[in-house]
Amino acid sequence: MKLYLTRHGQTEWNAQDKVCGITDVGLTKLGIKQADELAEKLKDKGIDIILHSPLKRAVQTASRVAEKCNARMIPEGRLTEQNYGIYEGVDRRDEGFLNNKRQFAYRYPGGESMMDVAYRTYQLLDEIKEKYSDNTVLIVCHNGVCRVINTYFNDITNQDFFEYSLENCEVKEYEY
Repeated sequence: MKLYLTRHGQTEWNAQDKVCGITDVGLTKLGIKQADELAEKLKDKGIDIILHSPLKRAVQTASRVAEKCNARMIPEGRLTEQNYGIYEGVDRRDEGFLNNKRQFAYRYPGGESMMDVAYRTYQLLDEIKEKYSDNTVLIVCHNGVCRVINTYFNDITNQDFFEYSLENCEVKEYEY
């Protein structure tokens, strides 16, 4: 089974280099253009189903792809970005945020740990394998969730995990 993974298009907070977890921000004009380019890139990949985060930026990206690919969209709450708690909206280079980002089992104050995200994401990936084995699936989600999905398919070091990032509307392909 083939699984495609992408991160939503650019948001204002991405452009400003702010931490954006569960804050529900939409796409910029560039983000919409990125989503349209993504749709064009994926139109011949045979995508049947698009599982997407319910956050606006992922829905906007998924809908542009679904229209071009004639694919069915399914909202999936487990694909929501990590809740970064008190770090929502701060600069991505904030020392406190970066220290917490290195601690996978530590919950961001008022938020989730990366282990929390991995728990819900791994369960979903197991379900996708069972439920959609005869389909080509695209997941549209967020950078934190993309980092976790990468670890489902690849063993990486803690440092590589910390540094891993998917650009807006970049596509990764995985095989079950």
